[in-house]
Amino acid sequence: MQGDLQIAEVTSRIFEKSSLPMWVYDPQTLSFLAVNNAVVEYYGYSRAKLLTMTAQQLHVFEDRSNLLDVMLMSPVAAENKMRWRHMKKDGTVVYVEASRFFTYFERERACLVVASDVSEGKKSELLYRMLMDAIPSSVLLLDNDLCVMFANRNFLEKSRQTVDQTVGKRLTEVFPEVIVAGMKLEQQVRSVFRNNQATQGQRLTYRTPGVPIRVYYYSIVPVSWGVRVDHVLFLMDDVTEQTRMSEEIRQMERHLASVVESASDIVLSTDTDGNIMTWNKAVQKTSGYSFEEVKGCPFLKYCNEVNIARFFAQPTARERSCMTESNLKAKDGKYRSVSWVVSQMTNDAGRTVGFVIVGRDLTEQRKFELQIQESQKLTSLGVMARGIAHEIRTPLTIASSAAQFLMESNLSPEFHRECAEKIRGSIQKASNIIENLLRFAHPTTNMNAGPVDLPSVVQGALSVIENQAKVQNIEVRTRLLLERCKILGVSGLLEQVFTNLFLNAMNAMPNGGILDISTERHGGDLLVHVTDSGEGIAPEDLGKIFDPFFTKAAGRGTGLGLSICYSILDQHKGSISVDSRIGKGSTFTVKLPSLPLAKEVKQ
Repeated sequence: MQGDLQIAEVTSRIFEKSSLPMWVYDPQTLSFLAVNNAVVEYYGYSRAKLLTMTAQQLHVFEDRSNLLDVMLMSPVAAENKMRWRHMKKDGTVVYVEASRFFTYFERERACLVVASDVSEGKKSELLYRMLMDAIPSSVLLLDNDLCVMFANRNFLEKSRQTVDQTVGKRLTEVFPEVIVAGMKLEQQVRSVFRNNQATQGQRLTYRTPGVPIRVYYYSIVPVSWGVRVDHVLFLMDDVTEQTRMSEEIRQMERHLASVVESASDIVLSTDTDGNIMTWNKAVQKTSGYSFEEVKGCPFLKYCNEVNIARFFAQPTARERSCMTESNLKAKDGKYRSVSWVVSQMTNDAGRTVGFVIVGRDLTEQRKFELQIQESQKLTSLGVMARGIAHEIRTPLTIASSAAQFLMESNLSPEFHRECAEKIRGSIQKASNIIENLLRFAHPTTNMNAGPVDLPSVVQGALSVIENQAKVQNIEVRTRLLLERCKILGVSGLLEQVFTNLFLNAMNAMPNGGILDISTERHGGDLLVHVTDSGEGIAPEDLGKIFDPFFTKAAGRGTGLGLSICYSILDQHKGSISVDSRIGKGSTFTVKLPSLPLAKEVKQ
């Protein structure tokens, strides 16, 4: 093959007679195919032993890697010089500079290696080059003519240039002209040669064809002997990823700041001592204070709330967020009601570095709630007024009619007596309505509370409705506690409560049914359950049954019974609740606080 150096010619003319170690190996298996006498003498292995070895076995153990194997196996089209660390048979580590050539051995593709021992100076140069190649920065060594004398591996890889394209070239040939001129690199390098002073780090944006834009920070450092600068180092650090991340962080910070500033809720932060660090527009609008006026001031100066102060002061109180309501002092001296949530800020180590405080101005909400309350009061007043008018109009109409008959002169004594009785009865009914209204407003007026046995009160109310229950074919079942169950209250009023509940339950069962009454203890309370098997209460009416004059039993009551029950129980520090299903019946539960035994004895 023309142009190829045949192995027979190498063997006869150079191979065996060369004083330099030379060997031929298979680039696929890395096995030695031939070695000369210089290899045997230099490495200390016999020729037979070497022919059983592979090329990578000459390298020191720590240099052997997949990368070394790939490099040794890679096709070699021309001379390729490498500097390696080899180990002799006796363990001595030597530095060699090896040149590789493309060749053929026995008509098969092979690689010829010519090695030379590196002198001490060469060894220092090798170590220097290895050191420069290990540096993660891109390094160029420039002389007085601004020519590149050395380029490390990082620069060659980042710039996608070879040694021949870089070493020996001027700065303007290595970098694009637009960068050299725009950054005034030549002037900066000459200034370093002239002044013997390194430049400060500056930013350089560089783009190699086919590669995305990279961002570098570069500096120029003089290399001098005494006062004379012989060379300069041009150092570049790739900060593309850091720049991108910094920009992303800045965008995120701007986004978060925009979110906080745009929030309609109050958002501020403090340091660990509670001094204000940030203050958004919402709190400026609410308080009237600008951030400049409050920066560094204690937050408690504007919201002196006990729970927040405790949260600031006690580390154990910071495990959960603090939620509270308190007034915020405004610049005009007024106070605005605010709902607060205070949380701690922690760093990556979990240490508290400050507090985040989020508030919601409740001023408008309170006004709205007050308007609703006023509206509800007016609505209740209207319902009550209509109820009173309806209930009193009927007996007054009867009394008025009877009075008109009494004005006639030709009445019989019997009819005269009947009219007088109608007037008296109507007046009594109106009086009862007014009395119930007074009981609803002041259920304990002129009555003293004392120890009352609750089961006895329930039994008293049952005796009142016992006959009526038999008439209506209603079965009454009771499960009352046998032990003494004392409460503090008024026996008559409580009996009225249960009588009303029993009568209401019986009215819900016009065709008969079951009335179940039971008592139980629940913690420090006594519960009385009144259950009927009646028609049940519609879901839309459950929220209205305790309103005055609300009734679905037209003509059978005033609608004040449950309202009076609710008021009486409220005065006894108790409560009443209801659970009902249409067609399944209802259960009213009365809860009253039990009187402790010690208090019973004392009474």
